[in-house]
Amino acid sequence: MKETKIAIIGLGYVGLPLAVEFAKKYQVVGFDINTKRINELRGNNDFTLETSSEELEGVNVTSLDGLKGSKTGLWLTDNLSDIEMANFYVVTVPTPVDKSNRPDLTPLYKASETVGNVLSKDDVVVYESTVFPGATEDECIPILEKVSGLVYNKDFYAGYSPERINPGDKLHTVTKILKVTSGSTPEIATYVDNVYKSIIVAGTHLAPSIKVAEAAKVIENSQRDINIAFVNELSKIFRLMGIDTLEVLEAAGTKWNFLPFRPGLVGGHCIGVDPYYLAQKAMELGYNPEIILAGRRLNDSMGPFVAQESVKMMIKKGIPIKGSNVLVLGITFKEDCPDIRNSRAIDIVREFESFEVNIDVYDPWATAAEVKHEYGIDLIVNESDIKKKYDGVIIAVSHKEFKVLDLSNYCADDHIVFDVKATLPKDKSDSRL
Repeated sequence: MKETKIAIIGLGYVGLPLAVEFAKKYQVVGFDINTKRINELRGNNDFTLETSSEELEGVNVTSLDGLKGSKTGLWLTDNLSDIEMANFYVVTVPTPVDKSNRPDLTPLYKASETVGNVLSKDDVVVYESTVFPGATEDECIPILEKVSGLVYNKDFYAGYSPERINPGDKLHTVTKILKVTSGSTPEIATYVDNVYKSIIVAGTHLAPSIKVAEAAKVIENSQRDINIAFVNELSKIFRLMGIDTLEVLEAAGTKWNFLPFRPGLVGGHCIGVDPYYLAQKAMELGYNPEIILAGRRLNDSMGPFVAQESVKMMIKKGIPIKGSNVLVLGITFKEDCPDIRNSRAIDIVREFESFEVNIDVYDPWATAAEVKHEYGIDLIVNESDIKKKYDGVIIAVSHKEFKVLDLSNYCADDHIVFDVKATLPKDKSDSRL
């Protein structure tokens, strides 16, 4: 096998950390179609906060020629011709769903076309994007063959190694999470495994086939989604009984094999999306998945449920609903992370709007321009810009800043506080899931 030279296609939450780690041991070209993103990264600034400025500065090179003159380093580019030097391509583009929750493979198709345009004999293409079992070989490989004119498993090869990035998690970073790998032939599988093993200190697990690796990834998040749906349903039941769900979970958690899931909003680019990929494939094969889709429906209902329950509490306190002021704390999909993709906090906002409530959203982690573009909301990013007294405060995301926020500064005399994720002590809120 010739000397490994790597190209990472897609420099988001998954691709960038991977590129930085590979660049410590290999020549790496990081490619993204977003020129603004490339310029930002060349300036050693990552808005996702997954990679520090120091890490970027440590591996960035100033030119492609500079990369070729070194055994290691990272050249960031939006120029397709720059990735021709690679022989090991890693595709890390997003795999979202459309408005009907059907898998949207458009980014994957376009990335495959991109790689196909520069693919050479004996090259290896590894996909990391979450897909349904069979997508790599049934959907992506034909595109690579058509565009490149090469023959699969004769002129070029493939692998699948699902990403396991946890946005905002500084403990479980890319090299510290065991990596599943696979390849299109036994020899290529071993090669792919060895490449990843060279940077993943937690080790690797070589799956027997690409389909097994794809299936393993998609069920990881489906399992988590179902478990959270169960405790979300419990929270609805216990609310009717007047029982605090978290107190129940703490008591049940004293048993050694009880799974410690907690209720909450389920969004993001993985847990809130991946189950639909498995469900879609199952339905194509004539099987109607019940538990998977039931879990999705339950979890998707939690945002509206929070708003509706808040309205009921406001009514009980004699607070007029129409024209009232409500502050939602948090718009990212999880705590201490700037990622707003598929955030279900927006469901709380939209449900309140249906009651003609005036909504303000404060989130010190999110970017105002991005939130405006994605959700049409004028975001408050500085606490000093909170000017009103609110009839209701909803703590939707458990950012560290909210744990020390003095809500008394922003609440009207009569008000309610719904603490979705139990960010505050129990006696500091009127309700929590």
